[in-house]
Amino acid sequence: MHPTRPRPINLWLYLGVPLAVAVALLLLELTSLDMDLAKLMFDPSAGQFIGRRSYFLETVLHDWVKQAVIGVGLLSVGALILSFLWSGLSSWRRELGCLVLALAISTGMVTPLKQLTGVQCPWSLTEFGGKETYSKLLETRPATDKPGLCWPGGHATTGFSLFALFFVLRDRKPRLARAAFGLAAGLGIVLSLGRMMQGAHFLSHNVWTAVFCWLIGLGCYYLLLYRRGSTQAALAERRLA
Repeated sequence: MHPTRPRPINLWLYLGVPLAVAVALLLLELTSLDMDLAKLMFDPSAGQFIGRRSYFLETVLHDWVKQAVIGVGLLSVGALILSFLWSGLSSWRRELGCLVLALAISTGMVTPLKQLTGVQCPWSLTEFGGKETYSKLLETRPATDKPGLCWPGGHATTGFSLFALFFVLRDRKPRLARAAFGLAAGLGIVLSLGRMMQGAHFLSHNVWTAVFCWLIGLGCYYLLLYRRGSTQAALAERRLA
């Protein structure tokens, strides 16, 4: 039994906003914003992106942070298994299952989508000293021996996948859930900017990742934790109080 009933969920906010962002991203295809931002982060005199050789961006933000989030995933799996063995965690079993599922889908979707879309990274393009021809997401890919593997933003997933923590905590620990949302959004944004400075991704690649991770977290929460009948009962009790 859950100690608290699920709080009402506003789908206009939780679902409408990310879908609106997705529409905006499709409209972004009609502009040159991605390329314009990438050019701001490229140093023509050095012939490379301003963060291409940065130890902090590559080792700390890319490697260490990724390993830390992998650690969160492994701890979640361990806690889920432990919930079947220790009664102290049994009441959190559904939440832990939701967390593990959302993290797995969020991180597991990246490679198949990269292989399917074949979008090139900025650092591979002729505009930035590479050999590949630029194409937008919805355009036909130019012929190449090395298809791109840059959409959606893989490293951004490291941060945005933690949206799952927000959904897992929103009913039981609302304040902690808000902190988790801030952590996921902040970390995802920082990691996205870092990879953009290195020439690994365009802006839209990372924003798409945020949309996907949010929708995955929402979907897992709705299927595994959100009980509509309990929520309607809670609303009725509030009206009678």
